[in-house]
Order: sequence, then structure tokens, then C-alpha cells
Amino acid sequence: MYQKERIDKINEILKTFGYVTVKFLTKELDYSTATINRDLNLMEKQKLIKRTYGGVELLNRKYVPLEFRYNLMKSAKNKLGVAALSLVNDGDTVFIDGSTTCENLGRRLIEKEGISVITNNMALVMFLSERGINCTCLGGKVMESPYILGGETTVENAMKYNADICFFSTTGMSDKGIIYSSTYNLLYSTMIKNSKKVCYMAHSEKINIKDSYNLCDLNSISYILTDYNFNDNVKNSYPDTRFIEI
Repeated sequence: MYQKERIDKINEILKTFGYVTVKFLTKELDYSTATINRDLNLMEKQKLIKRTYGGVELLNRKYVPLEFRYNLMKSAKNKLGVAALSLVNDGDTVFIDGSTTCENLGRRLIEKEGISVITNNMALVMFLSERGINCTCLGGKVMESPYILGGETTVENAMKYNADICFFSTTGMSDKGIIYSSTYNLLYSTMIKNSKKVCYMAHSEKINIKDSYNLCDLNSISYILTDYNFNDNVKNSYPDTRFIEI
């Protein structure tokens, strides 16, 4: 296969998935990592793609499947997870959404004592329950295969619980503090309403990524955890929100 043919094939794959790892491309195309990296470097020079840690994405990417989102912004998610853990106290009841960003925090909760976790993420429930953490799975329809649940049943079950703190992360937000969403709007709203404190987690790649629904602004948020530096005007607009910029 000539380089142009490989590049055309890579484009087809990216149009399907939006983001993939280099490892995935080497397996799909049956070429070495060095060869695929040369193709990707050329595509990047042509401004067709954006290279990320361990992977590649279209500059105007579509929805990224769950299995690939674990690799997006992995370093930032790790830092956000560490910082978020400090907001959880022993004995807390914690709402956690199904995002990969918040799952990074969720897997760290084994360091806490006497906590209870309520989530729509089946993978997180299995991980924590096997380690002795009290977990409640909200049930519902599989929205993102194979682990993330949503829909009417999920929301109705979430309404039954109150939490000391909730953690969630959506598709994006504006640099002015508007949080956007699409799929889990009612679940997010329920978690926010039924929690004493609310933490929104967003790495810098989510800033100014707009979606179909304006969920809320930072007036509804106790903490925003991010690696993005918001300007002072935005921070002053939300005096009751604590900006934790890692």
C-alpha cells in the first residue's frame, strides 16, 4: 500500500471514530508504528489532524467512542483525579457520572474510608465493589457500550438519593462558564440538585467545545477542576465557585 493509500485509509477511520490510538491504526492497517507515525506526521503538516498523547484526532472531530476516550488527555485526567480526591471526605456519599474523566477519580476512592458511591458507570461499580466500597448502580439503558447507563430509569433512580458531593464532566464548556451537554442532561441536573456540593471536571481540550444543550453555568457549581486558566473577569463573575486550576 502506498503512503497516499494509507493516508486515505487513516482519514476514513478517523471520520468513523473521530479519535484513535496509534496502536489501533497499526493493527488495522498492518503496518509498523514507525510507518504509521510518518504518515501521521505528514497529515499533521497538512493540517488534517491533531496529534495527541498516544493517538490522533481530526481537527473537527465528531463523537469519540468510549474505548478511545480513555486515552484522550490521560495525563490531565490523572492530575484532575488526584486533585478531586482531596475534595472527598471519609464517610461521604458521592455521586459520580459515567465520564472517563470522573472514572479516573472514582478508581482512587479506594483510598477513602466509609464512603458510598452512586454512579451510572458499571465498570466503576465492579472495580470499587470488588475492593469493599459500598456502591449503588443506577441502572437503566446502556447508552455507551459497554459500561455507561442512561435514560429514564437512570434518572428516576438517581432522584431517590442525596449525596455530600457529586462529580461530573460533560462534552464541553465555554470560557465564560457555560456548561454544555447533550445526552445525560436530566441525570446531571438531578445529581446537581441532590448534592450538597458539586464539582465539575474539565480538561483544557473541553473549553469552548459547544454542544446542543446549555446545562447550567458555574453559579450551580461549588468547584471547577481544570488545567485551563480562566481569566479574572470570569472568576469574579462566579464568586461562590472555587476555581481549582492544576
